[in-house]
Amino acid sequence: MGFAVVGAVFGFLSVAFGAFGAHVLASHLSSQMMGVFDIGTQYQMYHALALLAVGILIQRKLGGRLVVAAGWLFTVGIVLFSGSLYVLSMTDAKALGVLTPVGGLCLLAGWVFLAVGLWKGVRSERV
Repeated sequence: MGFAVVGAVFGFLSVAFGAFGAHVLASHLSSQMMGVFDIGTQYQMYHALALLAVGILIQRKLGGRLVVAAGWLFTVGIVLFSGSLYVLSMTDAKALGVLTPVGGLCLLAGWVFLAVGLWKGVRSERV
């Protein structure tokens, strides 16, 4: 399954989770925990769109291995960052909060890998 498909699935789930949060969780969570849940859905959508872009770039053979690595980092980052925020907001599992910054670092690294991969890809096309 390509990164564009994974991005589309994560995009769908982001909308579904957002609707679930707005229509079901809002009456059960504190405003602070609802905010935590909302951050999870926002970052999931941003990075779902990034995964769509990665999939398109790979299909067009732009960026090489660094763009592929960015796709994996975005995927793992979504699961760890957004996933831990979802669980943290709905349960008292504070220990899972340790995963949130690891996921965030994966997301950040994904953007660096994507930028460097694109820069190298564009540079090599000029030569």
